[in-house]
Amino acid sequence: MKILLYSGLLKIVSKSGVGEAVRHQKKMLDQLGVSYTTKVTKEFDIIQLNTIFPDSWLMAKWAKWKGKKVIFYAHSTMEDFRNSFRGSNFFAPLFKRWITICYNSSDLIITPTDYSKSLLEGYGLKPSIHVISNGVDTGFFAKDALHRQHFREKYKIKEDQKIIVSVGHYIERKGIMDFIELARQLPDYQFYWFGYTNLHLISKKIRYAIAYTLPNLHFPGYVDRDALKDAYCGGDLFLFLTHEETEGIVILEALAAQIPILVRDIPIYSTWLVDGQTVYKGKTILEFKNKIAQIFSCELPEVASSGLALAKERDLSATSRALLQTYNLLL
Repeated sequence: MKILLYSGLLKIVSKSGVGEAVRHQKKMLDQLGVSYTTKVTKEFDIIQLNTIFPDSWLMAKWAKWKGKKVIFYAHSTMEDFRNSFRGSNFFAPLFKRWITICYNSSDLIITPTDYSKSLLEGYGLKPSIHVISNGVDTGFFAKDALHRQHFREKYKIKEDQKIIVSVGHYIERKGIMDFIELARQLPDYQFYWFGYTNLHLISKKIRYAIAYTLPNLHFPGYVDRDALKDAYCGGDLFLFLTHEETEGIVILEALAAQIPILVRDIPIYSTWLVDGQTVYKGKTILEFKNKIAQIFSCELPEVASSGLALAKERDLSATSRALLQTYNLLL
């Protein structure tokens, strides 16, 4: 068995969750001892596609012509395309039609959660849809005092200063507007948003909000996974205010690092993330403010240990076994 892990135009989204998912797939294949290539000139049995650019669709058609099996990873839905980049709401229906064409070109679709599967089932897709988490390297993102120290020293943060961290693109869907508003209303806490988006791709509202200077609001930009681990370990709360996701790899990373997590209470997290057991949840600015105060004053129960257990269920060792079963089924 040999897998063609098609890269194509992956570099365009290499700094996104899709890029991280592909890096996870490579590690899973290494763990399984399954041979893979990224070169289309090599022989293969299954092609694995992760992007929905036209070249991926053409590769799917080409692989079918060669009699090979095609897997499409469904990282994107129309629902999480909305409220992202400039013009995304206008083009959302066309985006849905296009990803339907892409996903229908496969023999099997993999999506990370039951929630995203339920959305895709409403698209009238023909291939079977399998749920396999994007996974997380729990060993790498484990809680570490030295990484906490490194983060605090790098950003000149005192140990008694409370740090609130988030990760994502500068897009409205990720909840960046509420993150900025909370920083404005909670001046005693330092807010750090890691990630970057080309400013030409985002709305004026977001550009103006990011440019608005607050002494406790920081945008360090995109950082590598080592610096991201420092942030998880060095922070006191991971605040993930996204309005829509297919999974959210950063949630899994934060769970592995055992940092308290506060998320927006949205449908995707209604079942596998339990309020007060693995994470904390809120819906409004006022609820977020109250939960933050209660977390920092230790009024709410500790959930980090159960959160870690949840992350381990989605460790790459577990997801790799599920992936191997899918390959065997397909072949």
